Amino acid sequence: MTSARHRTGAGQRTAAHPTADSKGEAIAELMLEVAQCFFKIRALGQKTGLITSWGGGAFGFMRSLALLGPLTVPQIAQMRPTSRQRMQRLADELAAEGLVDFIDNPKHRRSKLVQLTPKGDARYRELDIRLLAIASTMGVALDEADVRRSAEIVRQLSNDVKTRADRLS
Repeated sequence: MTSARHRTGAGQRTAAHPTADSKGEAIAELMLEVAQCFFKIRALGQKTGLITSWGGGAFGFMRSLALLGPLTVPQIAQMRPTSRQRMQRLADELAAEGLVDFIDNPKHRRSKLVQLTPKGDARYRELDIRLLAIASTMGVALDEADVRRSAEIVRQLSNDVKTRADRLS
């Protein structure tokens, strides 16, 4: 992405942002790149079935259940920047397809746990294989260590954004 920030070189202030430092500009550029990448990933996910047409992340929802076991809808919603209602809609959609079941929660009578059904587990594994097949053909010019470091950097940035957003709530 070519920055519209009138770059003047490392460590120099820009005319557009006289108080910005070069690290701040770099982080802002990274955030904008990640956002653009997200929308491209979402479009690809919709075309491949990894994301529902209305934007719900069926794969991510099922991945959480596959990795963590049964969870409540509010627990799943807390893991994402979304509402409980949106996750409930996705849970209901997946239940209607026979991919998840609502089961009794020993810790809370009214808040059911959501778990993958055998059909849901098979669908998750199919989607995971599809994702890995797509991912294995991408970034051919990138070194695996660089990709892993990039993922860690984005994870750290994501955690920082979440912490800041939580403070504003």
